[in-house]
Amino acid sequence: MSPTPTETTPPAKSAPDGAAPGTRERILSAAARVLSERGYAATRLSDIALRAGVHAPGVYHYFSSRDDLVMQVLREGQRRVLQHVTAALEQGGAGTSPRDRIMIAIDAHLRLELELSEFATAVTRNLGHVPVTIREALHPDSEAYHSLWRDLLTDAVDDGAISPSVDLRVARMMVIGALNWAPEWWHDDLAPVGVVVATTQSIVGDGLFACTAPRDAARPETTTAPTALA
Repeated sequence: MSPTPTETTPPAKSAPDGAAPGTRERILSAAARVLSERGYAATRLSDIALRAGVHAPGVYHYFSSRDDLVMQVLREGQRRVLQHVTAALEQGGAGTSPRDRIMIAIDAHLRLELELSEFATAVTRNLGHVPVTIREALHPDSEAYHSLWRDLLTDAVDDGAISPSVDLRVARMMVIGALNWAPEWWHDDLAPVGVVVATTQSIVGDGLFACTAPRDAARPETTTAPTALA
């Protein structure tokens, strides 16, 4: 069983006397930027402190260690991805078709990690490189996002939009894996974010929805996924 966040993460420390309001948030934002640009192995507390406008030892007033800071950044990134995609789906309305809901989720995920949130980018670029203890602590948050996609795909099968011959676990991991890989290769000069979104929607749509089947033949996903990526 994966440990819960409270079992692995020390509680957030209060600001020391004389500290400027919002210092912890500035450190988190700076860490997200550095992790997004340099990756876990090359991220140093001194670089984060410089960007946050604090002395390096001051970081320890808010975080017990470098890995504690990294974990808090990734946890916030996972929270933002789930929150943003969920909000986009809710805005779509109850009458939105299962296919359109998957297209909405693709759009929301890509726009968040490519142009809206360095926290989300930090997750996708670093989760596979951090120590196992951090990944295990973040697993419940990752699983929540995979659960959202599990429901989206199962609803599409139940609606007859996706063939029951499609292995939904594989489909889910392939789609989320492709979305998460985008920050590794995308840059402004390559293509606008809108083109990336539309191309991804077309590829996923043509692949998943190429074959349809009667609703009573639908086979929802029942197996447990490996450690999540998002």
